[in-house]
Amino acid sequence: MRSRYSAFAVGDSDYLLRTWHPSTRPATVDLDSTLRWIRLEVEHTERGGLFDGDGVVRFTAHYRDGAERGSQHETSRFVRFNRNWTYLDAIDGRSD
Repeated sequence: MRSRYSAFAVGDSDYLLRTWHPSTRPATVDLDSTLRWIRLEVEHTERGGLFDGDGVVRFTAHYRDGAERGSQHETSRFVRFNRNWTYLDAIDGRSD
């Protein structure tokens, strides 16, 4: 989760695609270059440990868009694929 946030922050769309589960992965990821990601708050996790095959993370990612501030709230599902954690999908999400 944190590594994917970092990839958004530095604009690494290749990493985002590599860590996206093949069953839900889009063909491309177009990142908004006007957004500056400034902080991540992980609010809750379920499973996702060393011996788990899946996990859930609820987080808020804060950003700036010019002079305006905003946040993205999401609960995401992750699953192991070829021994690596991959992003599966969002259970819910919204932007403020």
